[in-house]
Amino acid sequence: MDASALPTRLPAHILIVDDEQHNRDLLTVLLAQEGYVLATATSGAEALASIYCDAPDLVLLDVMMPDIDGYEVARRIKGNSATRNVPVIMVTARDDQESRLLGLDAGAEDFLTHPVSPAELVARVRNLLRLKTYGDYHDRYSQMLEAEVCLRSADLVESERMYRQAFDASPVGIVHVALDGTWLRVNQRLCDLLGYAREELVGVDIHKLLQLDETPGDAEAFRQMAAGTLDRHVIDERHYRRRDGGVLWARLTTSVHRDADNQPLHLISVAEDITDQRTLEAQVRQAAKMDAIGRLASGVAHDFNNLLTVILASAELLSANTSSAAESAADLGEIIKAAHRAARLTNQLLAFSRQQVLHAAPLDVNGLIADMTGMLERLIGADVKVVLALASTPLTVLADRGQLEQVVMNLVVNARDAMPKGGRITIETAELALDGTSHAGEPIVPGPYVVVAVTDTGTGMTSEVRQRLFDPFFTTKEIGKGTGLGLATAYGIVKQTRGYIWVSSEIGVGSTFTVVLPRSSATVPAAVASVTVDAPTVQRASETVLLVDHEPGVRTVSRRILGSAGYRVLEAGNAADAEALFSQHPGAIDLVVTDAIIPGGGGSELLTRLRRRAPAVRVLFMSGDSARATPPFTTIGADIPCMRKPFTAAELVRQVRGALDREITPAGVAPLAQ
Repeated sequence: MDASALPTRLPAHILIVDDEQHNRDLLTVLLAQEGYVLATATSGAEALASIYCDAPDLVLLDVMMPDIDGYEVARRIKGNSATRNVPVIMVTARDDQESRLLGLDAGAEDFLTHPVSPAELVARVRNLLRLKTYGDYHDRYSQMLEAEVCLRSADLVESERMYRQAFDASPVGIVHVALDGTWLRVNQRLCDLLGYAREELVGVDIHKLLQLDETPGDAEAFRQMAAGTLDRHVIDERHYRRRDGGVLWARLTTSVHRDADNQPLHLISVAEDITDQRTLEAQVRQAAKMDAIGRLASGVAHDFNNLLTVILASAELLSANTSSAAESAADLGEIIKAAHRAARLTNQLLAFSRQQVLHAAPLDVNGLIADMTGMLERLIGADVKVVLALASTPLTVLADRGQLEQVVMNLVVNARDAMPKGGRITIETAELALDGTSHAGEPIVPGPYVVVAVTDTGTGMTSEVRQRLFDPFFTTKEIGKGTGLGLATAYGIVKQTRGYIWVSSEIGVGSTFTVVLPRSSATVPAAVASVTVDAPTVQRASETVLLVDHEPGVRTVSRRILGSAGYRVLEAGNAADAEALFSQHPGAIDLVVTDAIIPGGGGSELLTRLRRRAPAVRVLFMSGDSARATPPFTTIGADIPCMRKPFTAAELVRQVRGALDREITPAGVAPLAQ
């Protein structure tokens, strides 16, 4: 502390208080040569009046005075806040210890006895004046600090008030998050968005309260911010469960707030409400779907009208034609061909809508593509070369073999059509681990996957074509050269198999279609060798079949087909009638042929109840549309036979015979594949 930095009164003012003239004169002479400004008082009352009027820098005070003694004068000087810092030296003839203690107890800083040594007097006066200078500086500096603290405190209070006002008036939700994930402070906007009071959101398990779902990537980003290695993280979409049960969609931006040592103190998250924006986007997507459905309906109507024209015209010709069996056979052939085309179109529509029944089984993708190579080469022609780049290890997926073959075939045919002058198609397989990061805005389920990539050296596609690539009935081919259902069908199959299909393309370079399917750890069953027999002996059947279908026409034609093959057929139009017939013929029913969708419960539920009575009973499912089936039964396990509608007479007989000849473990209904 530098006392010279603060202005002081120079020369110092000293008050000499003594009722004896010679004592006053002696002290005046001794101190005058030091340059001090000296004043005198002859009594305690006079001294106090002078001190209160203009406080001196030091007082030399006698003890014994007629009115007020020196002890009382000292006590009054020290008891007044304006004069308590004035140093007092008691100067008296008393030299006993008790007098000294009384003086010090009254507040005097020093004590001298007569006769006074001039050198000692001057030294003690100097020291006390120096100490007073430091004391005055300390007091003034303390006053300055107190004033500054008061000013800063007022500024801090105002700053806190303004921050709190801005914090609560912000149009976006703001939350301060502790490094362990606990919410420390929330603003009013976030409370309004979530429907909770502040005290309900602070210090609780917020993930459980708001039903937050956190991806591994978001969790890792939070850990990095808490550790101080990441400053900022943005989540484009996160949903929170509101108190009223509704959903808040928000864009979340989180930043690290650090202390003076640059260490993470807490996190600050800003939540921007995008619920309306997301609703609008959903409406736009719905409008696009409705447009696609409109094109779908138009295309279906056109194709089905053509097929119905053939069927109706051929049926009328057959009805009116009585002249030639050959002509009747030709008309029947046209009806059958048209019906098969209608069935194929229906299957494509079901694949597009992801509602067809899939026979999922462990499947080696490498083996499937290798088996298809010969057929693909014949399909695409000699001017296009097929190159395989298959992974060295087996890649297993849980899929319907026939449907996956259709995906590969559609992609290869599409690639061939993109190379009118010939080129090269590369089919590549690989394994891939996805971490849950979205791809082109599509959320991805993390885990191991199998990749099938089909790359061509064709003309490529514009961005406009890529955006509509999987729309039904959208095609860039000439009229009559394509239906626009091939890629839509592939898309539907991949999606129903819980996979993804991505496209990258560049004009003049070519395109790559990447199919990504969940990898399975299941074991691929060994291939069953086919056995050729010459001229098998056809034997009429004798088993009893319970036929369950809500459509009378299907039951009638199925009964006629099976009856002509020798089967005894019992019919039921719903689950209750089927159970009643099963009870009326205990042990006599060898096979239950049931539609997947029947009144009174699905086919799987019916089978479960029937097998409680007869665990060894066999089953054959029929399905033409699983859109109304109870989820997730749109995929039937490979150990439960299923026949698609429409079917031919030969197909029905073959499927029934196969179901009867299958071995069954009497342990109840096999689970449907998830």
